[in-house]
Formats: sequence, C-alpha cells, structure tokens
Amino acid sequence: MTDQQTRRAALKFIVFLGVVSLFADMTYEGAHSIVGPYLKELGATAAEVAFIAGFGEMLGASLRFFSGRFADRTHAYWLITFLGYAMNVVAVPAMAYAGTWQVAALLVIAERTGKALRGPARDVLLSGATETVGHGWGFGLHGIMDQTGAVLGPLIMMIAVARAGHFGPAFLWLFFPAVGTLIALTSARILNPGRDVVPKMVKTQHLTSTFWVYVAAAGVLAAGFLDFPLLAYHFQSQGLITQANIPLVYAGAMAVNGLGALVFGRLFDHFGLNILVFGILISAISLPLGFLGGSSAAIGGVACWSVGLGAQDACLRAGIAKVVSMNKRGTAFGAFNGVYGVAWFAGSAAMGLMYAHSLTALVIFGVVLQLIAAAMFFGLRRRLI
Repeated sequence: MTDQQTRRAALKFIVFLGVVSLFADMTYEGAHSIVGPYLKELGATAAEVAFIAGFGEMLGASLRFFSGRFADRTHAYWLITFLGYAMNVVAVPAMAYAGTWQVAALLVIAERTGKALRGPARDVLLSGATETVGHGWGFGLHGIMDQTGAVLGPLIMMIAVARAGHFGPAFLWLFFPAVGTLIALTSARILNPGRDVVPKMVKTQHLTSTFWVYVAAAGVLAAGFLDFPLLAYHFQSQGLITQANIPLVYAGAMAVNGLGALVFGRLFDHFGLNILVFGILISAISLPLGFLGGSSAAIGGVACWSVGLGAQDACLRAGIAKVVSMNKRGTAFGAFNGVYGVAWFAGSAAMGLMYAHSLTALVIFGVVLQLIAAAMFFGLRRRLI
C-alpha cells in the first residue's frame, strides 16, 4: 500500500469512528445539557448538582485507569469499546423515569461508567490512525465530528423540553441516537477489518517522567475547569437564560468546541503545547464572565469555556500520543483520564461549595488553577517535539 493509500485508509477510519462519536455525543451531551436543571427540578441543591457532576466525571475517568490497563493486556479494544457504548442505550433514556434526583444521579454515574470503559480502548484505536495523518489533525478531525453530535443532541433536547414543559420526558428522545451509536460502531468494525491494534514495535517499557508531569498539569487544569451543569444552574437561578434556551446555548457551545478542536488540532501539529496554553488562557476568562456578569457576559463566558474545551479535546490526547508508544497507550490514556477525572471532581465539588458562599472566591479559585496549568504546559513545550 502506498503512503497516499495508507493516509486515505487512516482518514477513512477516523471518519468512521467520528460517526460513532457523533451519535454517542448526541446521546450523552444531549443529556448533559439538561442534567443540571433536571436535578434542580427534582429537588437537588447547587452543591449536590456540582457533587453529582464532579463525582460522575471522577468515577468515569478514574475507572479508565483500569479499563486502559485491561485493554493493553487483552488487546480486546473492539469488544471493550462495544460494551462501553452499549451502556448509553440503557442509562440515558432511563433518566426519564428517575423520579428522584438520587436515581437520576445513579444513572448519570452509570453513563459516565460506560464512557470510562470505552474511552481508552477507543482512543488507542484512534491513535493508531493518527500516527499517519498527524496526531493533532487526526484527533481534531475526530473532535469536530464528535462535537457535531454534541450540537445536535442539545438541539433535540431544546425541542423536547419545549414540547413537554419538563426535562424528564426529553430523555426518551435520546434512545434513537444511542442505538445509532451501536449501528455505526458495528459498521466501522465490519468495514475496517484490519484495524485490530496489536503492538508490533515496543519503543518504551515504562511511562516516562515527561508523561507524568504532563498528567499532573492536566490534573491542575481539570480542577480549575468549570463544569457546565453548575454554570447552567447559575443561569437558571439568576434568570440569565430561559429554561428552554439552556440546551440551545449548550448546543452553540458544542459547535464552537468542535470547530475549536479542528483548528487547535491542526495548529498543535505545528506549534505543539504553545497552542494548548493559548486555549487555557481563553477558557480562564469564562469564569468571571459566566458568574460575575449579566446575560451578555454569560454568553461570552460560555463561548470562552467552549473554546478552551475544544483546545483540550484536540491537544491533550494528541500530546499523550506523542510521548507514549503504542504498546502503552491504553494504560497511558487510562492513567491520564483517571487523574483528570479525580481532579475534575475535586474542583467541581469545591466550586459547588463556594457557589453558595462567594462567587468571587469560586472565580479566583478556577482562574488561578488554570493559570498554573498553563505555566506547567508551557514548561513542557520543548519536551513534546
């Protein structure tokens, strides 16, 4: 196979996995766009919403440490990916019948667990293809398809919430993209039979110190990064954005996120971690705009938040692929996401508690941590060449 044919095959596979993620994001980002207000509707407080969101992210990410190691040991990347996506089909539509915020919280955690199971295995499959086209570009291309679903899902929820007048029944609409995920994944497997990941060349036996410093920087970033459910809770509580328009705002954020991932991914291949640092500086602005301003500032805060998230989506995984050889990538992606998730939980819980006492303290907390993370990544820029 010529280099051009190899590149085309790799791009085709990235697009196939992108379609899978498109349907998956329609499902769980559609749910994510209304989880905060839905929990409030069921009686949860701001601190409880922040705790649920943070704990779900923590559990969903920390479990990747084990699923990533298991994937590397068994090479069952496809099977693990299938099982993880299958959990969406059950957990998300079932939120319509939760009844209490405690049951809804368990279903949120179940959905995050499915994402944890499939995440490292899927990323290893994807990173094998990005070796050919460029890690930043490959993950960025996957990211924009991923975020296309993240736009469509909240739009569906906006229509569903407007029709029902409540958040609960809207979750039933997400059964169809959840099933579509499994159909798309099955198609990707059948049409790409040669994409079994069995490492043929071992470059390193252990994860390097550069990797662990990189992971520590990502953890600091996660602790200071704002979670959308708390921001949406604030919008609804203060009347900054109407109930029906919250999913629309989230859809817009996901559109910016997807375009940002594509742009930041392409730039990452040329400028490395400098471009991630730039994205972090933009995302730090989201905190004062989102919590200390009015309606217009709130929209600006969501825009900055989504640009920063796009930079993370494209650059963080690409950076892992640059410093870790294929035989350790399942373990590396799992460890990275585990630290990231625990830090996200700690930061989200802290912000949730601060919300009831001081919005200024919340903003300072998040901005300072993101600036520290930016400085750490800037210090690593010469080690990821």
